[in-house]
Amino acid sequence: MDESNHWYGHSRILGRYCGLPDEAPRRIQGFLQHGWNYLHGFPPNDHWCSPGYPRFLWSDVLRRRGWSMGRRGQYLVGAPWIYLLYLEPELGKVRERKGTIWYPFHGWEKYSVSGDHAQLADEIRNVETDPVTVCLYWLEFANPDIRRAYESRGFRVICHGERGSRWEGKGRDFLYKQLVQLRRHRRVASNRLGSALFYGASVGCEVAVYGDPMQYEDERPEYGGTARRLRLWPEMHGTSVDPGLAAEVARRELGFEYQATPEELQRMFGWKRTRVGAPPPGGGAAGLKRPERRGKATASGRPSPPLGARP
Repeated sequence: MDESNHWYGHSRILGRYCGLPDEAPRRIQGFLQHGWNYLHGFPPNDHWCSPGYPRFLWSDVLRRRGWSMGRRGQYLVGAPWIYLLYLEPELGKVRERKGTIWYPFHGWEKYSVSGDHAQLADEIRNVETDPVTVCLYWLEFANPDIRRAYESRGFRVICHGERGSRWEGKGRDFLYKQLVQLRRHRRVASNRLGSALFYGASVGCEVAVYGDPMQYEDERPEYGGTARRLRLWPEMHGTSVDPGLAAEVARRELGFEYQATPEELQRMFGWKRTRVGAPPPGGGAAGLKRPERRGKATASGRPSPPLGARP
């Protein structure tokens, strides 16, 4: 329905989890949260959301925050990342993890980020003692000056790829590549809390958040800026974060407890409920079992919307 449902291969991962063919990603009847944020899971303005269609969220804190702002029709399914972990329990695992993978805060096609990458690279060099891999978003990766700021400090510079659309294959392997890299590194770090930090913590990486947080041009005030992130997650900032705490926060923010069954997802997304395959038996990530139906996958205690319905 919305192109953002297919960024980073999310719809393909969820379709694979449901045992559906991968020729083309399925059209989700609603809006799937595509990245972590600390507002209500979606951009502040709703002009791009068709009225009446459901929003599928990662965590209950976002649902409650959205409810307090008058949003209805919200359903909890957890992050697509947790379904990837279920499907790929061994992908990228190595005997010994080494080094740090560092994710500088990035812009996107409509907004650039202001900040000094050379200064950030110097700070990374002063903090990290092991080899560093810097992973840039594709827009920054395409900028030779930004790449050079990190390469000149001796860092390996990579990119997980571009985000795609429903009909493009660009983003279909994005999260798979990210999972491989995170499982190979001992530590994940960034200058802002974000999806990559929680993904890394969920697969056993040590976590750090430090350095100039940088800023979007005309950053929306609704988010509350750096002051709000520090107020809500003070324990998640610093050059060293307690691993157990980071893992706990990641599980909450990614919504592990709201992983739905394939049947629930097909019903909520409006997908034809014909299974051609099945997810691997026995569960995937450590401590993650195939979910049983438990009513937490929906908002406010209401049942999942019927096939094709608008809540």
